[in-house]
Amino acid sequence: MSIREDIVIDIVTTLQNITDLQPVLVTREPFDVEKLAITQFPAILISSVNEDRTTETMSAGIRQGTIAYTVRGFVRGNEIDKKRNDLIEAIEEALDADRNRGKSSRQVLDTQIVSIEVVDRLPPLGEIVLTVNVRYIFTRGTT
Repeated sequence: MSIREDIVIDIVTTLQNITDLQPVLVTREPFDVEKLAITQFPAILISSVNEDRTTETMSAGIRQGTIAYTVRGFVRGNEIDKKRNDLIEAIEEALDADRNRGKSSRQVLDTQIVSIEVVDRLPPLGEIVLTVNVRYIFTRGTT
């Protein structure tokens, strides 16, 4: 399995194991939030977005990549703003607990939430979009 796939699997598993706010649905498969049952909230959708790569050493074929993921969080009910803020905090704390995504610091260098967007939706739905960047090292031909 590629390190890219290992990273996203770790993100999914990490967010599935949030205990404070216990997301009910954490997936990489797109879904229609309008069709979710009220019992399926909070829900989280994780997607790979973009990746930047640089060459670290030409002779050894060592490269560095920074891959961006979007983490879309959905809440439902009353106190939407509070629920969105609570979900942001829970996601941030969970991802910060292991910034190397279960790998050695020579493979995954860092994980950072680089932006948070609140999506304007009609109540009772609330949505947030976090952009998470993961910097990692790989040998050309092995990702």
